[in-house]
Amino acid sequence: MEIIYLLFIVVLAGFLGFELIRKVPATLHTPLMSGSNAISGITLVGALVASGSDNSILTTVLGTVAVALASINVVGGYLVTDRMLSMFKKKNK
Repeated sequence: MEIIYLLFIVVLAGFLGFELIRKVPATLHTPLMSGSNAISGITLVGALVASGSDNSILTTVLGTVAVALASINVVGGYLVTDRMLSMFKKKNK
């Protein structure tokens, strides 16, 4: 029964996230991306702690996968933010 509640929370969070991001104006995307990168950095620290724990092999494997995915998210987010900010710079000819 607990898995149904957890699945419901994941589906609800995905739907809510999709609806919120879809309604954000284009001028706010860069500040929100920077905030999202900070949260992903915190997730990365938590994933490092989980992967380094001595609890079980499953915890280590899931922590390692979380480290890889959070790293991709952080690096990709910063690259996208940098690209968006470079669009606002004046071009010297």
